[in-house]
This record gives sequence, structure tokens and C-alpha cells, in this order.
Amino acid sequence: MVVVNGSSKITAGHRSRAAVVYVRQSTLIQVREHAESTARQYGLSDVAVELGWTAEQVIVVDADLGVSGRFGSERDGFRELISRVCLGEVGAIFGLEVSRLARSSAEFARLLELARLTDTLLIDADGVYDLGDVNDRLLLGLKGSMSEAELHLLAGRLHGAKLAAAHRGELRAQLPVGFVYDLDGHVVIDPDEQVRTAVEDLFAEFARTGSAFGVVKAFAETGRLFPQRAYGGVWAGQLKWGKLGHYRVLQALKNPVYAGAYAYGRSYDKRRVQPDGSVRSARRKRARDEWTVLIPEHHEGYISWQQFLDNEVKLAANHTAAGARPPREGLALCQGIIYCGACGARMGTRYGKRHYVFYVCSSARDQAQSAQCRSVAMSTVDDVVGKLLLDAVTPEQITAALAVADEVTERHVRSNRAAELAVERARYDADRAERAFNQVEPENRLVARSLESRWEAKLAALAEAEAALETARAAKPPLPSRSTLEALAADLPRLWEDPHTSPRDRKRLLRTLIADITLLPTEHRGQVRIGVCWHTGATDEITVDRKGPGRTPTTAVEIISRYGAVKTSAQLAEQLNTAGLATGKGRPWDTAAVARVRDTYGIPAPRTAAVREGEVSIAQAAAQLGVAPKAVGNWIRKGQLPARRGAAGRWCIPWDEATQELYRQQVANSFRVTRTVPTTAGEAV
Repeated sequence: MVVVNGSSKITAGHRSRAAVVYVRQSTLIQVREHAESTARQYGLSDVAVELGWTAEQVIVVDADLGVSGRFGSERDGFRELISRVCLGEVGAIFGLEVSRLARSSAEFARLLELARLTDTLLIDADGVYDLGDVNDRLLLGLKGSMSEAELHLLAGRLHGAKLAAAHRGELRAQLPVGFVYDLDGHVVIDPDEQVRTAVEDLFAEFARTGSAFGVVKAFAETGRLFPQRAYGGVWAGQLKWGKLGHYRVLQALKNPVYAGAYAYGRSYDKRRVQPDGSVRSARRKRARDEWTVLIPEHHEGYISWQQFLDNEVKLAANHTAAGARPPREGLALCQGIIYCGACGARMGTRYGKRHYVFYVCSSARDQAQSAQCRSVAMSTVDDVVGKLLLDAVTPEQITAALAVADEVTERHVRSNRAAELAVERARYDADRAERAFNQVEPENRLVARSLESRWEAKLAALAEAEAALETARAAKPPLPSRSTLEALAADLPRLWEDPHTSPRDRKRLLRTLIADITLLPTEHRGQVRIGVCWHTGATDEITVDRKGPGRTPTTAVEIISRYGAVKTSAQLAEQLNTAGLATGKGRPWDTAAVARVRDTYGIPAPRTAAVREGEVSIAQAAAQLGVAPKAVGNWIRKGQLPARRGAAGRWCIPWDEATQELYRQQVANSFRVTRTVPTTAGEAV
């Protein structure tokens, strides 16, 4: 580049400061393939030396190679250039043309204003521009506007060509793993059997597990790898194998290419202005009805379009962040669809000791729990809801619903009948055109060409009619047969009680009929009101007694309270078992269970003789030994010293000489017991 015009504008003050050569290419492909332009920009260093700057004063800023100059681009080199200009370090900025500096009028005008304030020159192939001169400022402003308009026109032309090719399904893009382009540019399934098998396994595992994490787990458990094709760089086109991640599974399940469809415009760039004034771009997904181009049956796929739509529904049902509550592996049958009727919050599950499970109002975590919010044992609700479901799906209920199903089936048949008749008419016309073509003499080419064209038109009409029939049938799939529904009603109880049926399968079955469950407030704490809302809109309300660990039946507490002062715990246990009552855990009564109820409700034991002749109590033995009663009781409970259970569960110690000697030896060998003043056998204790 030879600069002639305006060389006289360069003064000694400009040459005393640095000369900055700004080097930029819009894309990495230009950097790689348009090396001549890059070399010319680097050659501006020699031009700066020819114009009077020394080689040490020339600074090359090339951090923006491969970065676009449009507004909002993250350009480190441009920021460095601006900072040097603001500091007054730059005497001149060199570039092949001013459009290299910025494609945005806003950024270009800002640079020009800063250059005017700091007396910085702009130099390109057309000359030297002094921003203090109004004519130069007007000329550069015009060039900046033209550069921005040029970028818009070029982008519009390119985008229009891409859009036209996309509408034809011919715009080539990076294909997901499992597909390749053939020699004619058509999309075909990868001929590599290992790749095909891996992709087929992914969709098969999702159909089995119903979740993306389930697919990842299935691949990890069996040690299977998943392929990935590299694009760009030295690894371009090569196939790499690695562990399957959750994001890769979602990419495959949400990609319509695997369903044999061609799609374009599934995402767009959204720009946001940051508080510091910078502009950031982010990729956003569009809804399927907003895609620019969608061509079903464009090529052979791994799954059908209907399977792709079903997978979308499954993924949406698994998206907990959007409010969905998919069935989990836990034992709680109503998990995710049970609500608190007092505050309206969703109820979560809490797993206690010994595998006890509770439904707990989630408002307790936010300190917003009301006085009516309750926690209830899982078995209290699940047993009732499960029985209600089985009662609803009975042969009688199925028979009552079959009449409605027959009406719906009849409507489906009527709606499809018109399309079926159209197919029959089109097939008849096509057969008739074929017979007419076959009957013409081959030498009569004029007539044969006309009949052949007519036959092809009839075949095209037949294909359109068959496609319309398939669309009508897909919109209204056939209902299950009567025998299928009756068999389901007969096998459902057996399937529900089968130990091999997983909790997740029971939850899925429950949610096909029941929409949600609500625990309604009640005045009696020993009862719970369960509200069930069906998908049909019908509701049921059931009131049952609460049960759970430690929740003793009311009748049993009343019996123990009434006879506790006159009967021993063993006698009460026998009476409760005879009456057919069980503990809160559903177990038979024993002496220990009755004793726990006495302690909980403060029910006294009968005042009977605790010890027999020749025996002493723990307190009496401790007083004679000079130790605390707690120590004696601890030795007895550990089985270290002899004793027996007396009335009301009290310990009785045979106080003969041999036993006394054993107790004294225990005291002598124990160095952590608390010593007291021993009493004689005749003193009151």
C-alpha cells in the first residue's frame, strides 16, 4: 500500500507517538484460506516506517484475527486499540480500509470521536485522515455507514440463498452421529454397523426406561460407549468413542433428524446489553411450530415421527424444573401428586428409621406451615388410594365404559371413511389409466405419451389420497379392543400385587387415571380425609384412621387406661390379643409393648408385692452395696448379675450369700461407680 494523499498531515507530534497497525479477519476460514489479505495487513508495518515512524514505534494489534467486526462482538484487539488511543499513546492507526476497524456505526463513530480528541490520524490506502478536519470527519462517517450497509446487504444475500436451499431440503449442515452424506449429497444412515447399533441402543433404552438419566445409567452399567464425530480442526470427520453423557442423550432425543425429518431454523441468536454497555449473544431454542423449515420423511430415520413426538412428551413429563413430577423409584405411591389441603403446598416424602415413610407438607421448610398442616404415614394414604384404583378398574366399570368407547370408535370410523373412499376412487382411476396405457400400440407414440402422462397423474393422486388417509389415522389412533380392556380389568389386581411389579410401574399406572390427591383438614387428629381427583374431573373423598409407627389404636389405649391400675402388663397384653387388637406397627401385643404405652400416656402399674421372701429390689441391693441403683440395674440388664422380672416388670434379686458375694465382687471390680453409705439389711430403704 502506497499512501500519497494527505502525507503532509503527518507532523512530528504524530511521529513522536506510536503507530498501531490493526489486523483483523472476520472468520477463521478467511484467516486460513485468504492468507494474502492477512499478509497485506501485516505489511502496513513497512508503510508506517516509510512515513517516518521507527520500527520500534510500530505496534501490531492482531488479537482479532477470526473475529467479526459487527456490533457486540467480543474483540480484545479493538478494546486494546481504544485504550491506547484514550491514553494518548497513538499517533496514527493503519488499516487496509477503514471498514476493518468496525462494521458498526456506533463503534466506528466512537473511535472517530476519541481520535479527534487525542489528535490521532487514521491511515488507509485512500489517504491520511485528520479527524480535526471536518471534511475528513464527514468522509470517514460516510465510509463507516457504507461499510455497515454493505455488511447488511451481504448477509441478506447469503441468508436468502441459504433459506431457499433449506426450503428444498438441500442446505447441508453438520449431521448428528449415525448419519452421513452419500456421493449425491443425500442424507443416509451411517454404514458403520457399530455406530448404527449404538444409536439404536440409545432409543431402545429410552423406550424401556423412560428417562435420559436411565439411558446414561444403562450404558454405564454395561460399559457401552457412544460415538461422536469431530468437526473442524485436525480431527475433522474422525469418529471418537467415549462415555455417554446426559446432554448427549438429550441432543439425540430432541433432534428431528433421527426421525427422518429435515429441520432448519430451530434456534436463533438473542442479544442482550450488559450493564457495562457490552453486548452478549446467546443461542435460544424455538418451539417446533416456529421452526423455519420442517420436512417430514426427508430421509430414512432411526425412529418414526410419532415416536419422536412421544419422546418429547416423555421428556416434558420428566422436567421437574418446569413443575412436572415424574414417577420415582421410591416406595411412596402418591409421590409428586399429593398436596396439603390446609396450605395448598405440595407434600414431599420423608424416610424415617426402619423403612418408615411419611408424607410431609413442604411448607415446613419455608417456615410457612399452618396449624392444620399434617404429616401422615405413607401406608395410611397408599392403601386407600390403591384400593380405590383397583375398585375403579373392575369388569363392571369396564362394561359401563365400553359403550362410550364404542361410540368413540364409531366416530373414528366415520371420520376415516371419507379418506378410505377417496383412496379407493384414486386406486380405481390409476388402475384404469394403467389398463388404457397397456392396451395402446407401442408404435403409436403420440397416444402412448398422453396415456403415460395421464397414468402418472393418477398415480400421484393415489399417493396423495393414501397420505391423507395415513394422516387421518395418525390423528386418531385406534382404541383398544373390548377383549383387551376386559383382560386388563381381570389382570390388573394380580399385576398390582405382583412382587415383581416395581413401585415406578405402579405409580405410572396410578397416574393414568388419578390426577392428584389432597389431604384435607380434619378436627380429629387420629383421622385423615383423603380427596382424590380423577382425570375425568370426578372426585372422591375418603376418611380413614391414621396409622403408622408408634400410633397405638384408640381402643387399645382405652383398655390399658381402664385396667392398667389393676392388671399387669402381661395380663393386658393377653386381653388385647384376645380382643383382636394390634400395636401401631401391626404386631401382636406383649409385655414390652404395654409398658411403652404406660410410659407414653402415664398409666400407672398395679401396686403389688414387688419381691418375694428372700429377695430384694434394685434399690435395696444398691443401698446395701453402697452404690447407685442405676449401676445395679445396668449390670442386671447386661446379664452380668442374676435377677428375675417380677410383677409389673420390676427386677427381683435373690439375696442369698452366694448372690451377695457376686454383687460385692462386681462392685469391687468396678472403678466408675458412685459410692454411697451402705445400709444394713434391716434398715428401711
